[in-house]
Order: sequence, then structure tokens, then C-alpha cells
Amino acid sequence: MPVPESSILKEKVRRLPHSPGVYLMKDRLGRIIYVGKAKDLKKRVSTYFQSSRRFTAQQPKIAAMVDLVRSFDIMEVKSEAEALLLEGKLIKQWKPKYNTDFTDDKRFLMVRVDVQNEMPRFRLTRFRKEDASVYYGPFAQSGLLRKTLSQMRLRFGILLGDARPTRKADGSWLLYDDIGKEIYGHPNHLTSQQYSRRVEEACVFLEGKSREWLVELKAEMMAAAEKQHYEKAAELRNIVFALEKTILKTRKFAREPGLSSSDKIRAALEELQGTLDLPITPVHMECFDISHISGTFVVASMVHFTNGRPDRQKYRRYKIKSFIGNDDFRAMEEVVGRRYRRLQKEGKPLPGLILIDGGRGQLSSALKAFLSLGMEPPPLVGLAKKRETLVFTDERGPLNLPARSEGLKLLQRLRDEAHRFANAFNAQLRSRRMKETVLDDFPGLGPVRRKALLDHFKSIQKMKKATPEDLHAVEGIGAKKSLQLHRYLRNL
Repeated sequence: MPVPESSILKEKVRRLPHSPGVYLMKDRLGRIIYVGKAKDLKKRVSTYFQSSRRFTAQQPKIAAMVDLVRSFDIMEVKSEAEALLLEGKLIKQWKPKYNTDFTDDKRFLMVRVDVQNEMPRFRLTRFRKEDASVYYGPFAQSGLLRKTLSQMRLRFGILLGDARPTRKADGSWLLYDDIGKEIYGHPNHLTSQQYSRRVEEACVFLEGKSREWLVELKAEMMAAAEKQHYEKAAELRNIVFALEKTILKTRKFAREPGLSSSDKIRAALEELQGTLDLPITPVHMECFDISHISGTFVVASMVHFTNGRPDRQKYRRYKIKSFIGNDDFRAMEEVVGRRYRRLQKEGKPLPGLILIDGGRGQLSSALKAFLSLGMEPPPLVGLAKKRETLVFTDERGPLNLPARSEGLKLLQRLRDEAHRFANAFNAQLRSRRMKETVLDDFPGLGPVRRKALLDHFKSIQKMKKATPEDLHAVEGIGAKKSLQLHRYLRNL
């Protein structure tokens, strides 16, 4: 006659030591459903299996768990503080059904650096997204973190989340309106490459600060455990684990912000060469994107990556010249033809890979441009956004690379940069056109004088603030016309 399972469990409890440790409750399939810690394993575990013990209505979770327990294991340690640490590690490892998930990294503040952007900003957040940003934290002391971030802005001249940097006509950036208040002692006008060096220094500092706070958190956690403040110690333990995990993730980034490490980029390029069957490693890659709003303001962009990194001096943007309307295919054929006709004329080499933002239709249009020029195209690949599917110009079928593929991530960065550059140009043209439209409605002002006014004041807003004398100073604007224009602008 088989021995009842309850008797087996009680006998196992009787043999438990009076020592600190961790216990793992298992169901009939041997799955770990609960992990707990104890100062005295025998006393703690026995409470679950005492016939006299009745779990109250306030403890339904424990009662449900006990009904499922068929066996348990223990791990002895030297102290309750060690049990606290081991319990946390095992919960993170096994994710038992009846343990509360560690969510402290979502409740406490973290620093997010949006390195996927041209001008990364440092901002505070409580939630970690699955994006290309880099996160530091979580940090328990929000006040200290906010103060540290403000000091970093002054120390390194970086952008925080409330900043609104503006791009100048030459492509450089103005970081803040009030340099004295925000980044006193640092140039406020600089290029994105110069700013990236500031980001690198700030990230190295933040990683070092994270390590410093980690040491302090561990000491605070152990002190709380020794004072038997176990709820506080467990809370700190969860933060310690999350912070340790973050430090591991950001260690390489601190040396190269905004991009993967050199090893990862090299691996991505080699992966693309093998996966796409390229004759050479695609050290030089170019990508095209078309942007329009319902067929108006149709423009295109071409971005160039060298060794997996943006090479902005080689970026190009295009207005569509061969037709008016909404036809992405014709637009793609035009700009690809214009780009490589020029390279052919100048005797310059073609890139090792051309990426087209779109599916088979856009890709076929790009190929048609090369055939019209009588040129042998370099490898051409399309990236269809809906499922991130790669399409080819030969007999190969569509290809979906794994989401974790470094090669795919590199192609996505290339595509997203082309998309950003095209949209920025489109927005610029629309803004310019809106300015021109306002002046179109003013009678007696031809295209030459409209252009002179816009060139002088740069924007309609500045023009509206001008005096009649300011308007009269523009070539071709007489005294009478300046008074009429002043009244017109004030009534807008």
C-alpha cells in the first residue's frame, strides 16, 4: 500500500536543519511553483504542512499553492542575508507561479539615452521600452538622481529631456536658448559629431556612477538584513539585481555611444555578406526613401553608411522633377538614376550594397534605372517595412532574418536614417511653401520681391514683427509698399 504524499512531506520536514536557507516548492510535475527564504528552514517550512494550520481568507494565494505542493528542495546558506540574495536569484531564474515578479526596475527611476537619434537626450523614465535606447538604472533615490542629471548637463554640456535643440542651415546645432543657465562653460553651437563625444563622456560617467551607487546599495541592503528589516532588504535586493543587469548591458556602449561596438558592426557586415551572398563586405552602403503627403511635396533621400556608421557628408536629397503626382515607383526610378548617372559621369565607385525602402515594386524601379543607364547594378535589396522582409532582384524568394540578427539591425538603422532624412526635407519644403503662400495673397508682390523678403527675415513670424522701416530696408520694397505690407502682416 503506497505511503500518502502528506506523510512523505512531513517526514522530509522533520529531517530539515535548523539553519538559514532557501526552499523551493514543487508541484506533481516537478515544476518549481514557489521560492522562499528562511532564518530557520525547519520552522519555516513546517508551517506549510501542519494540520492545525489554517490559512485565512486573506491568504488564498498561499492556500492554493500548498494544495499543489508535492515535494520541495532546500539550499542551506550561512546567514539570512545570504538567503535573501539567493531567494532573489532563484525567483529571477525560475519565475515561479506563486512568487511576485520583480518589477522594481519599472517602479524606480532610470536614465534613458535615445542613442538612435542624431542628438541624443538624457531623460528620466520609470519604464523600459524595447527600443534602441540605452538605459541606466534603476535607482532607488530619485532626488539624488535628478540632482545628478542636472549636474551632468552643466558638467558635460548634454541635452536633457526638456531641451529643444535647433538645426542651423549649415547642418550644425544650437543646443539651448539660454547657454548661461543650461551648459555654462561649454560651446552651445556645435556639430552632431562634436556632441556625440559629449554623450560618450557623460555615459562613461553615468556608468561609473551606477557602479558607485551599486556598492552603496549592496551595503545598505546588507545593513537592512542584519537589522532584520527584511522587506526593505528585499526591495533593495531587487534594485541591486536590476542595476547589475543594466551595467552589464551598457558596459560596451559606454565606449561607443549611439552605435553597436566595433566587433558587432564588423560581425553585422560579415553576416550581411554571407546571408545576402555579396561579392564583398558592404563597407559602403546607400539607402533610398521617398516621402510625400498625399502626392504633394514629393521628395527623396539617399543616405550613406561607411563601415556601418552614418557618413553624413555623402547624404543627398532630391526634388522629383520628371512628373507631378503620387507615384513612388517613378520617383524611385528617377532618383536612383540621377544618383548613379552622376557617379558614373564622375568616375566614382558604386557602393557595395544598395538598400531600397519598400517592397518588390520599389526595388524593380531601382533596377530599371540601372538598366536604362546601361549599367551593371551593385547588389540591390528591398526592405519591406510591414514584416521587415528582404526582397531581391534575382530568383531568390523573400527572406526574413531573425529579429536578433545584427545584420538586420544594421539594415534597419540604414533604412530608418533614410526615412528620417526624407521626412525632414519634406517638412522643410512644406514650411517654406506655407511661408510663400502667405505672401502670395498680398497684391503687387512678385516672386523676386517675395524671395528677397524671405531671404532677409528668414520666417513669416520675424517678418510680422518688423517695422515699416525694416520692411523698407529690403531691396525692391518701397516706402508705400512697406506700409501696406506692414498692415497686411499685422492682420494675419
